[in-house]
Amino acid sequence: MLRCKGAPKSLCGRPGIFFFVFLVIAPRAFAQAVSPLPRIDRTGRHPALIVDGSPFLMLGAQINNSSAWPSTLPAVWITMAELGANTVEAPVYWETLEPEEGQFNFSQVDTLLDGARAHHLHLVLLWFGTWKNGSPGYAPHWIKSNPQRFPLVRKPDGEPVFSLSPFGKETLAADIRAFTALMKHIKSADPDHTVLMVQVENETGVWGSMRDNGKEANVAFAAPVPAAVLNSMGMHDSKGTWAEVFKADADEFFCAWSIARYVEAVTAAGKAVLPLPMYVNAALRDPLQPSAPLTYESGGPTYDVLALWHATAPSLDALAPDIYLPDYAKYTAVLDQYAFSWNALFIPEMGNRADYARYFSSALGHGAFGFSPFGMDATGYSSFPLGAKRLDEQTLAPFAWNYAVAGPLQRELATWLRDDRVRGVAEDPAHHTAEVKLPGSAGKPAHWQSTVSFGLPAFGMGTAAPGNKAPEGEALIVSLGPDEVLVTGRQCRVDFNPTGTASNRHRMWDIVEEGSYQGGQWVRTRLWNGDQTDYGLNFGKEAIWLRVRLQTF
Repeated sequence: MLRCKGAPKSLCGRPGIFFFVFLVIAPRAFAQAVSPLPRIDRTGRHPALIVDGSPFLMLGAQINNSSAWPSTLPAVWITMAELGANTVEAPVYWETLEPEEGQFNFSQVDTLLDGARAHHLHLVLLWFGTWKNGSPGYAPHWIKSNPQRFPLVRKPDGEPVFSLSPFGKETLAADIRAFTALMKHIKSADPDHTVLMVQVENETGVWGSMRDNGKEANVAFAAPVPAAVLNSMGMHDSKGTWAEVFKADADEFFCAWSIARYVEAVTAAGKAVLPLPMYVNAALRDPLQPSAPLTYESGGPTYDVLALWHATAPSLDALAPDIYLPDYAKYTAVLDQYAFSWNALFIPEMGNRADYARYFSSALGHGAFGFSPFGMDATGYSSFPLGAKRLDEQTLAPFAWNYAVAGPLQRELATWLRDDRVRGVAEDPAHHTAEVKLPGSAGKPAHWQSTVSFGLPAFGMGTAAPGNKAPEGEALIVSLGPDEVLVTGRQCRVDFNPTGTASNRHRMWDIVEEGSYQGGQWVRTRLWNGDQTDYGLNFGKEAIWLRVRLQTF
């Protein structure tokens, strides 16, 4: 007989009801117990985000800063559907979560969770805590109004900067308390892992001063540089204070260390509650030219201090660049600078102008597991000139193309990305063709390389590629085997040439199939031949994939 100890009296002596409750509740409890947490896997050539046990390609979109409210979320869900996104990035505001010290309100988080589930979307939550673009704008009033308890950064002359000091002990304790409360709530309110990742703070750093010059900061600045910092930068034999070791870069490197140390404490505390993947995003400095002091946000994970951040904040899974650089050379330089085997490449923010969309292919070609333009909602707010003047159909179309192409085979693409089988290019206005060397397979060199041309007509060979009127072309190529590829593109022509010992031979299309992946299997819809292949593989604005088998003659 079932015992009733600890059970409601209304159920005691009624085993049938206990059996019914077991049938209803136990499967859910079991699912909660076995549903795996999202995680970052580093066993492949590129780090991968694992969701439900498999690599996941995040087709994301970040909403505007003030769009995560019940009154504005309908405008968010409309845009997500138009884009075909599978993940929405949305902020959680510290001032709303903890309006009074020690009193937490999770209604905003619950609204996001309910809405994402209703629209079959995943979430990345952005913790707007101590830093949001370098300032404490989203910190609660009780923090912002008490600089004696929660000190601000000081310039060398003692003047305050509107940025909370990373040496504020009570500030750190308050942020940890709020962040761990958030993670505890997610753990209980999100057993199915709607939330895939959490961003810790937002664009950490300082504007207006290269470092904090407060009393405690100055004491730390005059102390020896920690050995972990020196080792991370290959300076194993160096010793001395920050000024002695790093000279002209001392202020910036010290600021990066002090902020990374602070963020590590918040991240580690949050992961101790719920070890979801966590990352920080970076406000970038110029990736190609030296940046003068005070012209960029000092202390954040810019390209020159990535190793320092990685060593100081090991709990972070990714140091992710926010890319508001439409110039081809600068955008691709950032991808090169952040693509490390130890750094899970992810683009959490970028401009939402139409010319940014083509970099989706470049990002995937660098092994990125996620891509997310900023300001993607129908609230009417514009981040121009960093983004589009208006988020109209013409602006959305190229981003929606990316997600229409990638969506049906997102799991396959994510696996191929992890295994380094994907190559991608975006149109460079200065060079209207791109040579793409395909990866080899089974330890053997590639048999083929690809030429991607922009601006050529679909019919006829044409002359040298003139480029498109606007730089909108892109292409993705997946190596399926030594002589087989999967290819798609927008406003471009893709062709192939044999390499190695066969380089003196000619390319022949063995078979070109248009089709799609359904249930993990390729399903052909038609063959291409004749006019469709005589001049190379020409792609317009239709979202199509071709599976191609190549031969030589």
